Amino acid sequence: MGAAWRTVQKGARDLTDAAIVVCIAVVVAAFVAEFADSALGMGYGTILAPVLIMLGFDPIRVVQGVLASELVTGLLAGASHHAFGNVRFWNRGSTRALRVAALLAGAGAFGTVAAVLIAVSIPKMWLKLYIATLVLGIGATILTTMRKSFRFSWAKVGILGLVASFNKGMSGGGYGPLVTGGQFLAGVEGKGTVGITSLAEGATCAVALATFALTRGGLDLSLALWFLAGAVPAVPLAAWAVGKIDARRMRLVVGVATAILGATMLVQTLLK
Repeated sequence: MGAAWRTVQKGARDLTDAAIVVCIAVVVAAFVAEFADSALGMGYGTILAPVLIMLGFDPIRVVQGVLASELVTGLLAGASHHAFGNVRFWNRGSTRALRVAALLAGAGAFGTVAAVLIAVSIPKMWLKLYIATLVLGIGATILTTMRKSFRFSWAKVGILGLVASFNKGMSGGGYGPLVTGGQFLAGVEGKGTVGITSLAEGATCAVALATFALTRGGLDLSLALWFLAGAVPAVPLAAWAVGKIDARRMRLVVGVATAILGATMLVQTLLK
């Protein structure tokens, strides 16, 4: 796997069969993860990052690739959800949805910077353990908060953006499940939560990438283009599907799959 991916990175014209399989697998995984993310507001980094790390990819490279690709797809998904009427960010003036997204992104800037500074300075094993525990916890959170509703609170939205962005900067994932599910805890209801999450997440990813670039003297975006090749086509399809699918059932599937993925990664990391 590692040798095949190094061949892909070098841009060799005569790709080996193994390298071609790696490319196809990464693109397909990105498509599936982005479809879930743009349809449910969760799943892209949460699914994609741990899967690739378990396959042997470097955690920091994966996180940077996820952040770069989700900067693009997050903004695109927000625009798509607005276009399909799932959320209104602007209607003869800014709406509450836009203000919620702005607060999430603004609070997220602080959490993201703190997370990146920690992520670049800790051993890879501890980073893997954090990601595995986080993913497992997210799966459990999704499953235990599916039927709850709460009163709207700007303070909860701000705290939510801070905590979720810390997870995003540390692991490349964990933002969507917390923000989408957390918006219900903060009193934001309906399909608009997905578009709000996408827009805020795109802005948060920009801050995280800038922090990585400043702390590491540059970025390794060798995975980002492969992620985008699979993720971009999934965005408009998912935004269209939001009004057509049983979102509760899909959310249940994502919650179960995320919990299993986190548990598997945690066991794999501890046994090494």
